[in-house]
Amino acid sequence: MVARRGFHSTRSQMASPYHYPEGPRSNIPFNPLTKYFAVRYWTFMAVGFAAPFGVALWQLKKDQ
Repeated sequence: MVARRGFHSTRSQMASPYHYPEGPRSNIPFNPLTKYFAVRYWTFMAVGFAAPFGVALWQLKKDQ
């Protein structure tokens, strides 16, 4: 005779004593629903893209 596993009575393998919020946008450290999120996002991306070029120009133009 083979015993059947009762899935309703077994504990989940991923169970944790800590509860974290679930759902969309709950695992990111910023809120994309704010009014000026797009402006701040693209400003951050533009500065990150331009920084290496600015550093390279500064290094080329400075006195030896």
